[in-house]
Order: sequence, then structure tokens, then C-alpha cells
Amino acid sequence: MSLLEYFKDRRILTAIIIVIALAALDLHSGVHLGIEFVGGTQIPITLEHSVNLTTMSALISDLQQRVSTFGLKQVTVEGVGDSHVYVIIPTVAGSDINQTLAIIQSQGNYEGVVNGKEAINGSGIIPGSIGAIPPQIMNNSVEWAVTFYLTQSAAARFADVVLGQGNQPLYMFLDRPSSTVIVINSTLLANASSGLSQGQALAAMQKALSLGDASIPVIAVSGTNSSISNAENMLKSHASYKKVIASRGISSVLLAYMQGQNYSVKLESNANMTPVYGKTYNGSIVDTWPAVGLLSSPILSPGVTNGNVSQSYQISGAAPQTLAQADKITYAQSQGKEISSILSGGALPVSIIAGTPTTIPATLGGHFLYISAIIGLGAVLAISALMTIRYRRAFLVVPILLTTFMELFIIFSIIGLVGTIDLAAVAGMIAVVGTGVDAQIIITDEIITKKGEAMMKTVLENAFYIIWTDALLLVIAMLPLFFSTSLVEVIGFSESTIIGALLGVIITRPAYSAIVSRHYGV
Repeated sequence: MSLLEYFKDRRILTAIIIVIALAALDLHSGVHLGIEFVGGTQIPITLEHSVNLTTMSALISDLQQRVSTFGLKQVTVEGVGDSHVYVIIPTVAGSDINQTLAIIQSQGNYEGVVNGKEAINGSGIIPGSIGAIPPQIMNNSVEWAVTFYLTQSAAARFADVVLGQGNQPLYMFLDRPSSTVIVINSTLLANASSGLSQGQALAAMQKALSLGDASIPVIAVSGTNSSISNAENMLKSHASYKKVIASRGISSVLLAYMQGQNYSVKLESNANMTPVYGKTYNGSIVDTWPAVGLLSSPILSPGVTNGNVSQSYQISGAAPQTLAQADKITYAQSQGKEISSILSGGALPVSIIAGTPTTIPATLGGHFLYISAIIGLGAVLAISALMTIRYRRAFLVVPILLTTFMELFIIFSIIGLVGTIDLAAVAGMIAVVGTGVDAQIIITDEIITKKGEAMMKTVLENAFYIIWTDALLLVIAMLPLFFSTSLVEVIGFSESTIIGALLGVIITRPAYSAIVSRHYGV
């Protein structure tokens, strides 16, 4: 029989067309390989407490929305059990890792405070309305801004709170600390750039952190015994607060005291602990303060404090004046993108703690890919040899190898185009090679052993009934793993197994039966 005769069969032709189409897509778009094969970074995240499936799904969705909005490519977020999450980025670049950490570590709680009252929060922002404005250059200043719209009820509440508060600052926070005490080195209170005394600086800090019962106390401390003793007494007066944000380099005696009293102490750099001040008609204010999440403090113009309701607002700020002009623009772009991505993801449903990133070099990933390819090729050749020995027919080697490689290529392409190929997915592909043998044995037995029977069509229908039943049972068995958030490491395995089982009975098994049946003239 000529080779052209095989191509006349619809089943064989369909399989070939699918392979060619997928190969074209692979060349055009490329396949997505996991960090095991191309290198990358995995960031482990621990949740504050265990959560149910609904909360875990919401958390994963929020984190994925954040990194997607920021523009990071091929970042995946996977739940592990009920208290852990993995964020995987296919890169080892330090800047990408740091940006991802900053985005995912933010709790995402946005608040706007006026004169000690909350005027706005993230729950009032309309999803999809958030957008970063390109950096605006004004003289020597480079400003960033993020715009958004409020719901009608949130806009009405804002108008009510700011009524009569013209020329007052609107302190805009992202992840403002709660139940926390600020312990700052007194040397950071006054500096030449602010022109404020220590008392004026401390008063401006306290005003910025005022929010009714949720106000955050600020304790200034030096290295003297009296100052340390005073700080300890002030901590005792806020006994219900068990979290402290402190300057690096504060007294070791005070630090030991706080740790001994089971305070959760977070040490911040002097740069983060030092506020940037601004001027108003009523004196100096804290404009930005990284340690407490204060993004900016725009002054409310009288036009927005007359009771009129508006739904369009923005968060804005400026790049540090100490940076070079090009660096200011880069800073403003990054700040706008980062804040808009955090707001787009919304407040996380549970607090999280990011662990130490684990990085796999690209060279090691390439070695993993090489070993996986050798194992897959070995599995195909071993099965082909066994089939040939069993049936003692050399011709079977070609269709077995052809359809098996065709099946592996289709699985590889589909997963690589719409998802990510990791080690678990490769393991599933190798397992599919084994399950494919069952179908090939059934088909081969029916064609060769029952050759010449008048009801060969019925014989093949019976064979495919068995094959379909096996495939459906395999899919059903894999579904719990496919939808699992507690066994995320094996999702790739179930994914490739399910795809292989379904595509096998639809495409490659019919193609194999067509090749063998045409060769033996049945």
C-alpha cells in the first residue's frame, strides 16, 4: 500500500492537521515552561491562619490580579493546603523579585483620613476604575497619580466627612498599621530639610496617625536611661497594643524589653521611619511616611468640602527630590503601577507573611529538561520494543512510535500554550505513554487476531468501547486532583493525564487503528 493511501483516511489526516496547527502555534507564541526547566523564583507565603476553600480561592484571585495589573508576565499563584500559597515567577532578576514581594506583601487596605476621621476606604472603590496616570513633570518635580471612582454611597460619605474641612490634609494610607505603637529614634524627629523642632515634628506625626480609638501612638526615645524608662512606661499604658514598628538602631535595652514582653517588633530603616513634611496654612504636616503606609497628604480645596458629591478621585505623590531626574521618572512610574495593582487586587481576605524566595538558575533548569526528555524517550522506546516482541511484527514499531510521539506532542503543546509545563506535567505525560499501551494492545489484538471476520467494524467498536470506558474512568479519578488547592504540586500531573486520555481516544487512538487496519487490509 502506498503512503498516499494512508493520508486518504480521515482519522489519520485529522491527527496530522492538528499536529501541524499546534506546531505553528508553538513557533508563533512559544510554550511556557515552569521554573524547574527555565529557572525562576518561588516565593512561599504563610497565611496568618488556616482558611476554607472559598477564602483561599479569593486570596489567590486577589494576588493574581495584583501581579497581572502590575504587568509581571507568567506569574502563577498556587494554594498549598489551607495555610500556604506559592507565588512563582519565571525570572531570577532581583528587581522583578523585589517588586513582586512588595506587591504581594501589601495587605491592600486603603484609607483616607481627615481630622481624625475615616473619609474613604478601599471597599468604596469601584472595581475596574483604577488606573495609573503617566508621570507628570513640573519644574524639578516628578509626580505620580492613581485615579479611581467611588460608589455613590462611598462618595456621599466622603462628602459628609470632609464638609467644612477646607485646607486640611487628607492623609491617604495603604495598609495603615493597627494596634501598633511607633517607637522612633529621637534623632530622626528633626532634620535640616524639615526645619522643625523635635516637638513640632512629633506633633505632626501624632496628627497624621490620629483616627479616634484607632490612633497610633508615637514614642520618641534616645539612648538615655530616663528616655528608655519613659518609653517602657508609655508601652505599658498601651498594653492592648502588642505590635511595634521601631527604628533600626534603637536602644538594645529597650529592644530586649519589648521582645521580653512578647511584642511583635518590626524594625524599619531610618529612610522609612523618617517622614517627609509639607506646609499648609495651618503649619507643617507629614506628607509621606513609608513606615506607616502614608502615601500622600493632599490638601483639601474648599471646592470639595462644601457638601457636593463627586465620584472621581485620585491618589498622588511625588518622587523624592534627592533622585536624579531619570530616576524620578522611573520611581513615579513604578509607584503608580504598584499602587494601582494593589488597589485593583483589593484588600486581602487574610494577613500573609512572605518567606524567603527560592531561586533555580536557568542552567540547572535546562539540565532538568534534558533529563526529563531522556526519560520520556526511554519510556516510548521501551514500550515500542515490548509491543514489537509481543506481536512479532516489525511494522508495528512505526505506528506505535508515530502515534505515541504525536500524543506527547499534542499534550505538550496544549499545556505549554495555555498553561505551564512543570515537572508534574511531564510525569503525567510519561504516565500517559503507559496508559496508551493498553489502548494499542486492545486495538492490535482486535485487528490482528480477528482479521477476516465479517463484523470487523463491530469488533473495533467493542474495542473503542473499552478504550473510552478506561479513559473516562481515568478522567474521573484525576478530577479531584485537578481541582485541588491542597495538592497543588500534582495538579500538573492530573492536567496532562486528563488531556492525554481525552485526546488519545479522540485523535491518536483512531489514527493508530486506521494505520494498522489499512496495513493489514481489514
